[in-house]
Amino acid sequence: MKRERKAVFAINWMEVEALTQARHDNPHHILGIHECIDDVYVNVYIPDAKVVKIKDLTGNKLYNLVSDRVPGFFSICIKDKKEFEYEVRAKMNDGKERRFIDPYTFEPVIDPIDISKFNEGIHYEIYKKLGSHTMTVDGVEGTLFAVWAPNADRVSVVGNFNGWDGRVHPMRKLDYSGIFELFIPGDLSEEIYKYEIRSKSGEVFMKSDPYGFSSEVRPANATRVVSLDHTWKDSAWIKNRDESEASVASKPMNIYEVHLGSWKRPEDGREFYNYKEIAPRLSAYMKEAGYNYVELMPIMEHPYDPSWGYQVTGYYAPTSRYGKPSDFMAFVDHMHSEGIGVIIDWVPAHFPKDEHGLGRFDGTDLYESSDPLRREHPHWGTLIFDYSKNEVRNFLVANALYWADMYHVDGIRMDAVASMLYLDYGRQGGEWRPNEFGGNENLEAIAFIKELNTVMKEKFPGVLMIAEESTAWPMLTHSVKDGGLGFDLKWNMGWMNDFLSYMKLDPLYRKYNHNDLTFSMVYAYSENFVLVLSHDEVVHEKCSMIGKMPGGYEDKFSNLRTAYGFMMTHPGKKLLFMGQEFAVMKEFNESSELDWSLFEFDAHSFLFDYVKDLNKLYMTEPALSELDTDPSGFKWIAMNSANESIISFERRGKSEEDTLLIVCNFTPIVHKNYKLAVPTAGKWKEIFSSDNPKYGGDGNNNKVVKQSKAGKVDDRKNYVSITVPGLSISVFKKR
Repeated sequence: MKRERKAVFAINWMEVEALTQARHDNPHHILGIHECIDDVYVNVYIPDAKVVKIKDLTGNKLYNLVSDRVPGFFSICIKDKKEFEYEVRAKMNDGKERRFIDPYTFEPVIDPIDISKFNEGIHYEIYKKLGSHTMTVDGVEGTLFAVWAPNADRVSVVGNFNGWDGRVHPMRKLDYSGIFELFIPGDLSEEIYKYEIRSKSGEVFMKSDPYGFSSEVRPANATRVVSLDHTWKDSAWIKNRDESEASVASKPMNIYEVHLGSWKRPEDGREFYNYKEIAPRLSAYMKEAGYNYVELMPIMEHPYDPSWGYQVTGYYAPTSRYGKPSDFMAFVDHMHSEGIGVIIDWVPAHFPKDEHGLGRFDGTDLYESSDPLRREHPHWGTLIFDYSKNEVRNFLVANALYWADMYHVDGIRMDAVASMLYLDYGRQGGEWRPNEFGGNENLEAIAFIKELNTVMKEKFPGVLMIAEESTAWPMLTHSVKDGGLGFDLKWNMGWMNDFLSYMKLDPLYRKYNHNDLTFSMVYAYSENFVLVLSHDEVVHEKCSMIGKMPGGYEDKFSNLRTAYGFMMTHPGKKLLFMGQEFAVMKEFNESSELDWSLFEFDAHSFLFDYVKDLNKLYMTEPALSELDTDPSGFKWIAMNSANESIISFERRGKSEEDTLLIVCNFTPIVHKNYKLAVPTAGKWKEIFSSDNPKYGGDGNNNKVVKQSKAGKVDDRKNYVSITVPGLSISVFKKR
């Protein structure tokens, strides 16, 4: 066992006093074993100990330590002793006995290279060093605790194993790092702990571990010592994913957005399903419905349920609401076995002020900025990360890589990107500080995003980086080397806002807002987009999707079928929030499961069947995804029929025979003998119609193949005469 041995030694009683008052930042300097010429001193500090002995592990001899000056501080000088390994045996004032290997005999575990890389902000596996890690050091099993708290006077590990007493396990501050570490021998697996921190002002408080892998179930918030153990079975999935990442743009991507705690709940009285329990239920449902990606609202640890996970306190910990880290690993593994990719929402923009969290972590503005004009988010009452600090940036970059590395996630959707990019986001004049060039761009946040997206592509090329960004910041999905931010995809918030505004209108008034329907194609290829109808649109009195639709009961369903049909045939990847596929009537509520009883009603069951078939159409027709990011994959047929509120367009694949013709009618008026221009003469068959009776439609769909006729329509030489049902979408393909 390699133990720390100091040179010529004499007890410094001022150090002992600092130790007993829990304000020593280098307890190894006084505690443990120390050489003194030909002898050794052994010093032990155990508050509330009555008798302390040490047992020589090589000679089995017991030595009595003496405490004659400071209660709890025991010492002995052993003559003519060079090599010495020992076990501490303490009899406490309450009569109990403690036996342990002395933590203060071990040399530092985190080496200078780790420290240097972390200080530079480039230690992309820092999560393997900081936090709590069960390991064997010099043949002794135990747990390494390490935390960055550069401005603290003292940091201690506290937990049930030491009575939450900060005097028992003070940590050593490593030189030139701001990192405190302590290796504690013994089995601490599944133990809960926090860091007790003494600030320079003398304030003493406790914090959860920023790098902790697991937490207690809320409202408790201590960190738990766990190992990230799982035997992965998805090597073929990962290999295929990483090798084919360049072609993601040409593949169908149909995302089902889920809040795990309220998708479905157990019937046995428990609050939530475990990650492993819900995985087969969710995957089976998604496969039936035709989704190939699940996007999870944040599953990082968070204290407040109604935040839905967007106010994170444990960035490295899957929330314990649904089980252990190994359970979430099993969730991802199962999804991969069923052909479903896993995307997680991630919040590097801000964090809450909860007492146990990152805010003023070491008694100073550490993770957040100390500048009052950049410190807090004015809308959300949260703190903003200080991206100018190397160690803070390293914390975030490594965190994203951690989810790809340790949990095999296939995508990370970055929340609230606009709030990161703009220094004046949500602020009035005088409430924000310009950058060094006088602009409103957050240069440090931009550099952080570029670094993250670059490193992610280098290390995990198949992991998609997705931006939720609500402005028109240019080149988000362009490569960093070409001057972009390096995201793979961007949520199309403009399309979502325009389209929902349009769909809410009474069909009588839609003709006056026709531009809201067509404008998205003006910028459709400026970025790689995901069309989203997300959770944000079905909360805060915005109504569910069916609730947004105008008209009576049946009209609402007709409108919703048309809306979904247009979305699925419009260029861009797709995302729909859970429950909207069968028209839940209520807004999203995290405290209860989806209203599955609605399947007892035909209209809701029919809509689910419609969405299922629509998803199948999207997943199987190459024209709907192969040229998603290529302007040649889309062409208007008729876009100016505002009075009729009808649009028609082509979607094209790489093969001409895959071409689809789409007709959308956003009014309830049926148009018979409607002339639809076609690109080539021949027979055209309607392969999909939202007006099919099996979906709840009126059956005005085109039941026979249409032979084209010669004649100029919409600047084309041929057309077919079709029926356009009211409030419908129809899809035609050449036979």
